[in-house]
Parts: sequence; C-alpha cells; structure tokens
Amino acid sequence: MTSKGASVISRATEPVAPATLTRPRAALREGAATSWPLLLSIVPFGMITGVAAIATGFSLPLAIGMTVIIFAGASQLATMQLLTTGAAVAVIVLTASMINLRFLLYSASLAPHFQHLPLHWKLLLAYFTTDPAYGITIVALNERIPIPMKHWYYAGAAGLLWVGWIIGTLTGALLGTQIPTEWSLDFAISLNFIAVLIPAIRDRATLLSALGGGGVAIVARGLPFNLGLIVGALCGIGAGLLLEQWQRGSGNDAPRASDE
Repeated sequence: MTSKGASVISRATEPVAPATLTRPRAALREGAATSWPLLLSIVPFGMITGVAAIATGFSLPLAIGMTVIIFAGASQLATMQLLTTGAAVAVIVLTASMINLRFLLYSASLAPHFQHLPLHWKLLLAYFTTDPAYGITIVALNERIPIPMKHWYYAGAAGLLWVGWIIGTLTGALLGTQIPTEWSLDFAISLNFIAVLIPAIRDRATLLSALGGGGVAIVARGLPFNLGLIVGALCGIGAGLLLEQWQRGSGNDAPRASDE
C-alpha cells in the first residue's frame, strides 16, 4: 500500500474533529468511532450471557427477548443464577435492582447534558446507557462536544455497543454449550470494565476515586444484594470530591500567603 493510500485510510478512521460536529451524522460517526474498540469485550460478554441463558433453560426467543428488554449484563447473569437456584421472584427483582443502582449515579451525571431533550430522546438514551457507554463518552460530553450534538454523539457510541451486545448474545445463544471452554470468554467481563476505567483516570482525584472505590468494593464484596459495588462507588466519588476540594482550597490559599 502506498503512503498516500495509508494516509487516506488513517484520516478516514480518525474521530471527527469537534469543530466539524455541526451535523447529526458527523456526531453519530464520532460516537461510533469512540466506542467501536470496546466491541472486542462487549461481543464476548454478550456471548457469555447468551450461553448462560440457554444453560438456564431459556428458549432462543426468550434469551434474546431478555437481553433486548433488560440490556444489562451483570443483572442478567445474576438473574439467571438466581433462577437456577429457585429463588423467589421478589429476591430476583430486588437483587437486580440493587445491582443496577449505579445507573442512578450515571443518570445524575448525564442529566445536565440531556435535560433539554424531548421525552422520547431521554427514554432512548436512558435505555442505551451502560457502563461502557457512560465511561467512554462522559469526558467528551463534559469538555468538547457541542450542546446540540451531544445526544447524537452519545447515541452513536451507545447504539453501536447495543448492536454488538445483541450480536454477541445471539451468537452465544445459538452456539450454547458448543463454545469450547478453552476460549475462556470470562475475561471479557473484566476487560470490559478495565477499558472503561483507564481512560477516565485523568488526574489525582480520579485516580483516588478509582483506587478508593475499588478497594472498598473488594472489602465490602460480602454485603447482600451486591451492595458492595454501590458502597464502593459512593466512597470512591466521595474521596475524589474531597481531594478536589482540598486542592482548590490549597490553590486559593497560595496567593493570599504570597501577598502577605
């Protein structure tokens, strides 16, 4: 391939510069360009969920229907595990709700960006919201995406992940137990969250949030209904906010000290 041809391909695959995000199609493309690397973990994660659904005794339509309606991998896996143990419906609903409490935090963070949208857009973006969709877009939404294009950008990123999830789940449900155990697809779950976490660590406050939240979640992992995850998230957020406030206070005190 010539250097000229390689240059053309490189430019075509680069995210669109923010200055050109004046049209919905461009914002959709940039959103998709941001999220497509995560398909490497999303599709295997979906395959795990599809295999688990069939192993639980779900029919193919029921497995696909569940993943389309719920669209939340962690709570889907927990629900299927509880079904195999014969847990009561109330316990299953409560457990899934506790696992998904983290989406309240995501919603509070995303609300300022989308509060001006009509209801149908809010419902669509709420449905599309997942851990990776939030993690890979929130920095861009906060810093560089123009307000009129934010929902298109987010829809492009989250929508592509949704497509990958459905494809992965369908593949896993169709193949079922035929997938070799040597593939070790479980790695995709950890890889999925690592890929979201690393780009979000941008300063000392976010690093402290990640380390503090992760540490507390590990220590509190024995809490019922997976509440350790929520406790860890809240502690991580609190630690990051406290450090930010301390840094701002130190910065404000420095000029006054020099003036004296």
